[in-house]
This record gives sequence, C-alpha cells and structure tokens, in this order.
Amino acid sequence: MSQNQNTTAYRGRGAQKNIHNRFLELSHEAREDFLEYCAKEGEVVDLNKTSYLPVFPKSIVNKVTSPDVGMSYSMNVYQGCEHGCVYCYARNSHEYWGYSAGLDFERKILVKKSAPQLLESFIKRKRWKAQTIVMSGNTDCYQPAEKHYQITRKCLEVFLRYKHPVGIITKNSLILRDLDLLKSLAKDNLISVHMSITSLSEATRRCLEPRTTTTKKRLKTAKKR
Repeated sequence: MSQNQNTTAYRGRGAQKNIHNRFLELSHEAREDFLEYCAKEGEVVDLNKTSYLPVFPKSIVNKVTSPDVGMSYSMNVYQGCEHGCVYCYARNSHEYWGYSAGLDFERKILVKKSAPQLLESFIKRKRWKAQTIVMSGNTDCYQPAEKHYQITRKCLEVFLRYKHPVGIITKNSLILRDLDLLKSLAKDNLISVHMSITSLSEATRRCLEPRTTTTKKRLKTAKKR
C-alpha cells in the first residue's frame, strides 16, 4: 500500500475528499473542517473551519420543471450544505460555482443575504399568481449557517407579510426557533413543513447525515405543535 494513501476516516463529514470539478481544468485543494467534538484519539482533525461566502444573485425563486418533483417553485437561501449528507443529490450543483461536489459542498457555504429583498420583489410582480414556493428545494434552509444569518426567518416574515403560501423541507430542529411565524402562517393555511427522518438508528444517522439534528431531536420537533 502506498505511504501517501490516507486510510483514516474524517469524522463529521459526509464526503472524505474533494473530487475533480468537471467544469474546471484545475482541481481544488482538499481541506476539511475542525470539529472539537470529534477530536478523539485516532481521528483526523482538520484545522480549517467552514467558510461562509456571500454571493449576490439577481433572483431567488426558481421554477421547477422536473415532472417527478412535487413542487413548482423553489428557493435556496444557501448554496452548499454543512449537513454533509452522503446521498445528497444537490452536491453536483456546487460545481457550477467553481467548487467540488465533495468536501467543498459541506465546508464552503454560499450565503444569499439579499434573499428576503429578492423574494419580496418577486412576490410583488404584477404577473405573479401566488403559488407555493418551497424553501430548501436544493439545500437545507435551517442548516447551521441559519443560526447566525437568520435569512430563512427574514424570508418567512416576507411570506407572512404578503399572506403568501410557503413550504419548508428540513432536517434541523432549528425550525422551532421560528415557531411563532409558522403558527401565524398556519392560521391562514399558508405553511407546510416536511421533516425527513432517515433512520431511527443514531449510528446510521451519523454515517449518512453527519451534521444533522439527531434522530431523537427530529422526532421531538415533528411532534411539536
């Protein structure tokens, strides 16, 4: 076996390396994030934290044309997702931004601070006929970055202000922070929330979804009214 071959798994990451970006001639250097809670004996500790990078999109709402997806419009206030689910179908979308679908997808999170303003401009369009806009069509709107930036909450405030229907897909119990807004939207039947629970086994959850809310917390969140 080659001496340069790494046989140690990185705890707390769904991906174990960066793969070549097919849209770029040069591959990116692989670096992982530092995790205090996984700095145990025999584990690889990364000295680089997750990066939150501001981006400035011209629009925020996307029309979904796929016939096998149960939504017509979606919006994503973050690109990339620190949850690091190994099966995530959105990983390849990170390549369009010049990053890897591997570790970069989990550690380079693109933040759209202007999302609430862009959403309001979209809703106010004269030709727009209100339809449900689903948050997290690509990446989780309640991933760890939301605790600091609160972009999802600000967008929910816009939906409430205009009495506009909205859907949410998440794996994170952080959604309970915004229970006040969710209840207000629910009074007019304007909100639907979907929380995925992949497995009741914590060992399986940690393997498949290393940085998501624990299964126990998700069950408690789903039970909350």
